[in-house]
Amino acid sequence: MSALAGTVTMLRFIARRERRRIPLYVLVFVVLIASTAAQSEALYPTQAERDEYAATVAGNPGLIAMVGPTYAVTSVGGDVAWQWGAIGGVVAALMSMFIVGRHTRAEEQSGRSELVRASVLGRRASTAATLLVVAVANLIAGAAIALTMLGFGQPAGGSIALGASLAGVGLVFAGVALVAVQVSQSTSGAYGLVGAVLGAAYALRAAGDVGDGALSWLSPIGWGQAMRPFADERWWPLLLMLGVTTVLVAAAFALLERRDDGAGLIVPRPGPSHARPAMTRPLGFALRLQRGALIGWGAGLFFGGLSIGLTGQDADSILGDSEEVDELFRQTAGSLVDNYLAVSLLSMALIGTGFAIQAVLRMRAEETAGHLEPLLATALARPRWAAGHVAVAAAGTVAVVGACGLGVGIADAIASDDAGRLPLLVGSALALVPAVWVLVGIAVALFGLLPRAATVAWGALAGCFLLAFLGPLLSVPDWVMDLSPFTHVPLLPAAELSLTPLLAMTAIAAALAALGLIAFRRRDVPA
Repeated sequence: MSALAGTVTMLRFIARRERRRIPLYVLVFVVLIASTAAQSEALYPTQAERDEYAATVAGNPGLIAMVGPTYAVTSVGGDVAWQWGAIGGVVAALMSMFIVGRHTRAEEQSGRSELVRASVLGRRASTAATLLVVAVANLIAGAAIALTMLGFGQPAGGSIALGASLAGVGLVFAGVALVAVQVSQSTSGAYGLVGAVLGAAYALRAAGDVGDGALSWLSPIGWGQAMRPFADERWWPLLLMLGVTTVLVAAAFALLERRDDGAGLIVPRPGPSHARPAMTRPLGFALRLQRGALIGWGAGLFFGGLSIGLTGQDADSILGDSEEVDELFRQTAGSLVDNYLAVSLLSMALIGTGFAIQAVLRMRAEETAGHLEPLLATALARPRWAAGHVAVAAAGTVAVVGACGLGVGIADAIASDDAGRLPLLVGSALALVPAVWVLVGIAVALFGLLPRAATVAWGALAGCFLLAFLGPLLSVPDWVMDLSPFTHVPLLPAAELSLTPLLAMTAIAAALAALGLIAFRRRDVPA
């Protein structure tokens, strides 16, 4: 039997399973790129304002380390490429990692791959089909990004280069993920390996961009940025990314032949003979399952907060003075610096909501994977099990959003030489937590009432993101803006602290979560 027998069948099967996730990934890219382009057009309507903005960001080494080199920020396209060249590469890498891990190592870990391979299916078929799907996903994302920029009237060459650069980074990390799933025997272990490579790539890119640029050539993210979209486009770094991807894929297939199904090249070490007392309780067990995600999201938001804090005191020179700036950033009577920090904290809280929803939806993943039924066969009650996951989501939200506030506070305190702003900015971030909890409540309610539609919670987050950043520019009616819980929380440090909306949002979140838990207690498992 051929090693690739059944590849077409597996390709159709994997594509069907990803028919909702891949459009969601692409939508995330389009929303991020489109909102950034719209804001860039609105904030700097004249070339003089854009030149002043470019001079300010080009002279900030901390911002360059966080985002990347400023090749052509004097144009809308160049500004978008600068803001999303590195971070967009991280998003593309994570998309590729999740697609590869879900259809290779996760299938082996659950035992499903062994059942599938009992039919007429070659040893390489699943891996080859997964590679084709992830490649198409990156191509679609790259094409959507290019079309989005063309829709904003940007040059075709730069638009295509931006889409190709992010797709190229995604392909490289698809290759890294394929190698990682051969090495590690667990999905989390494979994700950890890819995360380590991604973190190293980002760090090398940051060090190289601040220095002489040499270290950036050791990073796939640096290769993507080296295509210089909307500047003097260079296409040969794309060939470098495709070449490295080819080598990694070849290595992954070679390693696949050296291991058994379900095994990894690295044998995991034996765990302790007895579980810790916390692991025998629903809360401790849920925390153990979510530990990696909590650390990863917390670290990401902390470093994102640092980049915001590094630019906060330069808000006047970066943003300039226009009607659009007033609409987006002068939302209160406070200073432009405080308004900039408040809106930036809001954006990071929206990003941190991704952890909260992911933590809640882990319950659905445990249910569909068959892990929940054996637990419920014991004396463990459904409400206790679910309450543990909900508690981790709620408390983890405080941790990751607080980590962002801490990063902003540290950087801003250094830039302003005012240590008193550190607790102020941490508190400002935490004031957004009740709004995040409302989305947690929505996710829990969906899990209990309509488990198969639980992923709609991501749509609610996307809606809040659009209302927060495009609503003011598009003059969206107040009643529509009020649909977002983030509209009702005070934007500190620019606004006055008011406990009433915070308590109201917390009560709504608790009611939604209670509704979901009650519904979960009464429905079938799995549903």
